[in-house]
Amino acid sequence: MEQALSRRAASEAISDQGWRYLLGALRTSVPVGSLVQATEVAARVVAACGSDADGHLCADIRPDRVVLTLQSLDQAALTACDIDLAHRLSAAMRSVGLRTEPEIGTGAPRSVQLLEIAIDALDIAAVRPFWKAVLGYTDEAGADGPKDPIVDPVGQGPAIWFQQMDQPRPDRNRIHFDICVPHDESPRRIEAALTAGGRLVSASHAPAFWVLADIEGNEACVTTWQGRDDP
Repeated sequence: MEQALSRRAASEAISDQGWRYLLGALRTSVPVGSLVQATEVAARVVAACGSDADGHLCADIRPDRVVLTLQSLDQAALTACDIDLAHRLSAAMRSVGLRTEPEIGTGAPRSVQLLEIAIDALDIAAVRPFWKAVLGYTDEAGADGPKDPIVDPVGQGPAIWFQQMDQPRPDRNRIHFDICVPHDESPRRIEAALTAGGRLVSASHAPAFWVLADIEGNEACVTTWQGRDDP
């Protein structure tokens, strides 16, 4: 089993290739002009990955873009293999006049990102089985403890993680969204949320995360890989 890379090492190894580190994975987007072209891109990146495709690559095919994600799936982490694959895939796209990019400041609807849902609980071990069952979720690779996050086994839904409460909070929402964005997208995303009527609740843990809220107090966090312990 290959050694997992630190957040900083992974980010620095691929940022100049148009990839971004998000929640233990590398993600990029390839703008295309049609669904036919998108399927051609998918075939090309699978070929570029070779025998490593099944264990590392996920591709979301749309008429206007192909979103690519790399991760060593058996570890739910990044390894040197993923870094090598990112460079290979970017080179494969350049060879046909396409590009890998995080869609930051390009006029795209949004940058690449990953979504998590956080559930506050007094007894995580008691509520976790319910959410695992009702969502049809499973344990993340290497994380099957009674307080560990749960994930969609087919990779379509957001990960769910559980935040320990120390006392009941009946006047505050207990489920919130964590929007993991590229570290260089966070200022733009926060500004947009504030302009749209939101308010900044806390920046005490920035740049790991900023807590924002809508006009009624419902909270969401904009998160990045920065400001966290490695790996």
